[in-house]
Amino acid sequence: MAKKGKEKNTKNKAKHRKLMARKKNKLKKDKDETKLKLKLLNQKINASK
Repeated sequence: MAKKGKEKNTKNKAKHRKLMARKKNKLKKDKDETKLKLKLLNQKINASK
């Protein structure tokens, strides 16, 4: 028979999902920032030639 009452472990799962989303967003942001820095640096080098 199925358990009655509160679902087991849903708080931890929600917390983990939130933390993983935060980590994923941070990595994506860092990657985009690095890409932008390289692009600007490239433009600066090309302009000085």
